[in-house]
Amino acid sequence: MYRSVCTMSRFYCNSSGLVPRFLVVCNNSAPKTATLRYVSSSNLRCSSKTSTPAPSGTAKDKITPVVDNFLFSSIFQGWMNGLFQQEKEQPVVNEANNTTPSVTHQEKEESSVDEAKNTTPSVTHEEKEESVVDVAKKTTPSVNHKEKEESSVDEAKKTTPPSAIDLALNSVVKVFTVSSKPRLFQPWQISMQNECSGSGFLISGKKIITNAHVVDNHTSVKVQKHGSATMYKAKVRMIGHECDLAILEVDNDEFWEGMKFLELGDVPKLQEEVHLVGYPCGGDSISVTKGVVSRVELKEYSHSSTELLTIQIDAAINSGNSGGPVFLGNKVAGVAFEGLFWSDGIGYMIPTPVVKHFLDCVEEKHVSFGSMNISYQTMGNAQIRDYFKMSKDMTGILVNEINPLSDAYNFLKKDDVILAIDGVPIGNDSKVPFLNQDTVDFKHLVSMKKPSETALIKVLREGKECEFNVGLKPVQPLVPLHNFDKIRSYYIYGGFLFVPLSQPYIDGSDMCECSSKKMPKKASEQIVIISQILEDDINAGYASFEDLQVKKVNGIEVDNLKHLCQVIEECSTGFLRLDLENEKVLILNNKLARKANSTILKELKIPSAMSDDLQPRQVNRSRLVSPRHSKKNN
Repeated sequence: MYRSVCTMSRFYCNSSGLVPRFLVVCNNSAPKTATLRYVSSSNLRCSSKTSTPAPSGTAKDKITPVVDNFLFSSIFQGWMNGLFQQEKEQPVVNEANNTTPSVTHQEKEESSVDEAKNTTPSVTHEEKEESVVDVAKKTTPSVNHKEKEESSVDEAKKTTPPSAIDLALNSVVKVFTVSSKPRLFQPWQISMQNECSGSGFLISGKKIITNAHVVDNHTSVKVQKHGSATMYKAKVRMIGHECDLAILEVDNDEFWEGMKFLELGDVPKLQEEVHLVGYPCGGDSISVTKGVVSRVELKEYSHSSTELLTIQIDAAINSGNSGGPVFLGNKVAGVAFEGLFWSDGIGYMIPTPVVKHFLDCVEEKHVSFGSMNISYQTMGNAQIRDYFKMSKDMTGILVNEINPLSDAYNFLKKDDVILAIDGVPIGNDSKVPFLNQDTVDFKHLVSMKKPSETALIKVLREGKECEFNVGLKPVQPLVPLHNFDKIRSYYIYGGFLFVPLSQPYIDGSDMCECSSKKMPKKASEQIVIISQILEDDINAGYASFEDLQVKKVNGIEVDNLKHLCQVIEECSTGFLRLDLENEKVLILNNKLARKANSTILKELKIPSAMSDDLQPRQVNRSRLVSPRHSKKNN
C-alpha cells in the first residue's frame, strides 16, 4: 500500500488559503485504499476501508517524502499519525471477531435456498414461461409490430401540423432585382445599376408577395425556387409603396410545378412564438429564425414614411429577409420588412390586416389607405377637458388643423373634440381597443378603410354632441412623402437648379423639417426651392441661397415648379426678380442669364434645362400627302 505514488483528486480554495478539501490516496499495485474524508486547517479525520498490518519503520520512511512533496507537511503528518494509530487498534477488533460463531456467507445462502424449496410448490422455469405466453395470447388481439408502427406514424401525420420549414420549402422564393433610380441632387442623371436580393412567398392566384423596396425602381426581376439553380423572369404586377408591399407574377408553368400556396392567418398575440423564413445575407440556402411577438403598434414605415400597423418581434431581420413570411403555426402572420440596424434581435413585420387590405386594393388596381387628413392633440390634461365641456365619462382628441382639400374640411372644425369613430370610443391618448388585450392608435381604424368609404365621426362641438359621415380619401400633402414611380422634376435658369421640396430631399439634406408639416391651400401646390447653384459669373454672390423657398417671381406667387418655369420662360423684362423665404431677394439680368444658362448646360453635359414633364407640349401636325407624292402611287 505504501510503495506506490499517491494521487489527489480535488482541491478547494477558500479565504483561509489553499487547502485540500478531498484527498484520495490510491495504491496502484494493491487494492487497498485510504481516503481522507474531510480536511480543514484545524481538524483531520482519516479512515481506512480495509484492515492493514501496522507499517514498519521502513514503510513509514518511504511515505514521508511523498507527503512532503505536497507542501502540507504539518497536515499530512497529523493524518499519517492518525492512520498508524488506527492500524495499531485493528488487532483488538480482530480478537472480538474471533469470539463470534463463524458462519460463512456461502452457508447462509444455502440455508435460505433450502427453506425456499420446502415452502414453494415445484414449478419449472419453462412451465412459467409457457403459462405467461398463453395468458398473453388470450388477452391481446393479434397485431404484428409492423402494423403498430405504421398505425402510429399515420396518426402522428394526422395530428401534427406541418412545421414552418416544411411549409416554406415549396412556397418561399428568393427574389433578385436589378434597379436604377434618378439621383436626388442631380435629377437629370440616372444612378448606376444596383443588384440586390430579397425574399417572397406564394399565395393563391399564382401571386408572389414581396416588399416594395425589394423591387423599387427595378429594371429586371427574377425569382428562384428552393433547391433549384434556375432563375425565372418575374413581372411586377402592382406596388403599394405606402405599405411596402408588391405583387409579382411568373408566366412560366415550369415554375409553378410542385409549389404550394400559403394562407394568411390572424394577428398574433403578445409573447406568441413565430418563425421567420427567408434568404438573408450570409448564405444561399433558406433560413428559419424563431422569435416571439413583443409589441403591436402603429409605426412609420421607413420606405414610405406612412404610419401603419406594425408588429415587433425579437428575431433579427437582416438584409435579404425582406419580403419573407412570418409563420404563426401553419399560417402566415405577417411579412418581414425592416429592422433596427443599431440593435440586434429587433425586427418588424407587416401584419395580415395590412396585407389583406393591400390585396383588396390590387383587385381594384389602386393601392391606397384611408386618412382623415387632420392634425390633432391628445387630451390627457383635466383642465383642457373641462374647458371644452367634456363630462367625466368622455374621452377623445382635439382637432388642431384640417386639410382644406379633404372631405373632413366640409364637416369638422378647429377645436372639435372627436369622441368616437364608427362607434369605437377614442381615449384621451388617441388609442382604441385592439385584440381585446391591447390598444392601438385610432388611425389604424381609419387606415383600414378604402378611400371610397366613409367613417361615422362623433364629435363634441361647444358642449354639444353631433355625428358626421366623413370621407377618408387621402390628400397629397404639401411636401410629398416619397417620389416613387415619378419623373424627377427640375428646372435650371441662370445656373440655379429649382426642384419641388419632398420628404426624401429633406432627409438627404440639412433642411429643417418644419415645412413638411404644412398643409396645401389649393390643389397641385408645391414648395419650390433652389436646390443647387451651378457656379458661373452670372450667379456670383448668391451661394448662400441654396435650399431657400421661392415665393414670388416678378411679384407673382409661385404655385408649383411648373408655374415657376412658365413665368420665367415668359418673362420679357430686362431683370428677373425672385422673392425668397427669410425676405431674401435675387435679381438676374434676363438676357445674360439665358446666355449663361446655355454655357452651363453645355459644360456640365446636362441634356436639357428642364425635365420632360415641364417641356411644352408639341402639337403633332401631320403633313397631308397628296396622292401624286404618295409612295404607293410611285
